[in-house]
Amino acid sequence: MPKRLLCCLAALSILFSVLPCQARAVSTSATSAILVDADSGRVLYEQNADARMLIASTTKIMTALVAIREGDLADIVTVKREATLTEGSSMYLKEGEQLTLETLLYGLMLCSGNDAAVAIADHVGGSQAGFVKLMNETARELGMDSSSFANPNGLDHEDHYSTARDMAALACAAMENETLVRIVSTRTVTIGGRTMTNHNKLLAYMDGCIGLKTGYTRAAGRTLVSCAEQNGQRLVAVTLQDGNDWADHQALYEYGFSTYPSRRAAVLGEALDRAAVQGGLAATVPLVAADAFSWPVAAGETLETRIELDGALTAPVAAGTKAGQAVFTLDSKEVGRVDLLCGASVPPKLESALGALKSGLPG
Repeated sequence: MPKRLLCCLAALSILFSVLPCQARAVSTSATSAILVDADSGRVLYEQNADARMLIASTTKIMTALVAIREGDLADIVTVKREATLTEGSSMYLKEGEQLTLETLLYGLMLCSGNDAAVAIADHVGGSQAGFVKLMNETARELGMDSSSFANPNGLDHEDHYSTARDMAALACAAMENETLVRIVSTRTVTIGGRTMTNHNKLLAYMDGCIGLKTGYTRAAGRTLVSCAEQNGQRLVAVTLQDGNDWADHQALYEYGFSTYPSRRAAVLGEALDRAAVQGGLAATVPLVAADAFSWPVAAGETLETRIELDGALTAPVAAGTKAGQAVFTLDSKEVGRVDLLCGASVPPKLESALGALKSGLPG
């Protein structure tokens, strides 16, 4: 799993559970909702976010993620009769038809094809039951402890549910997958002899919307999971059982981007400080960040940096040597840290080098 995703998941597992929304300057018509900064995992707004809810076709985010991880986009899938008989929204598959897994994924995410979900599940998981097992294993991996999946398409089932918080965690993980991002951000595509148009109207309604997934059943109501980006900052919004979801997501993003702009505290490879070097030709060495770090900060909040060194540095020092960590705090609470590396090599002073040489000679 990519390092960035592991870091993201670690942040999500902590922050989704402990960082409450600090402002209530926005509201929605949803029974359950959440707005999250995708990179940091900071919750910017929440409303009944831990309620167990039906999630309808937003389920297909998990279906797509598992299929992309476990399958091959170029695989040829032969459609079985069972898939063609699936109720609800459809990409109108025909028994015996052969399509690539990639084509089925477009039908899954753009047309919300329940038939595509079954065809994908049978192919990737060996059966729907086998695929559902993979879905639930992935949910546990992502820390979605309040979720259970019973099918790949989101049709109502007593053992099929999630929460707004869990679905935000899923969306954040999904947006780390470049293939999935490419598919869900597509408005219209012609592939496999079909032209398909995305049901997600937010792509047209709002600048910066990257996509994700709509959903509806009579019992679940309207469900929507979306992601938007402005100035390099990505936010994820989830609304469950919301009759006004298009407008609510736009309002959530307007609130989030304006109230919690992301502040970059560290840039990969750039110096954050300098450290003293004992016995070196140079008295100090730059300490550069081994990774980037950003955090959403509201007016009145203070993001501070504290340098923690592993110990004193003594020449010779090699560039790239880990020297410590930069610790980032928001109002005195730690929100993250990155390793600090020596940004240059520092040879010893000449007299120090000669002394070391002499000490090694026989008497």
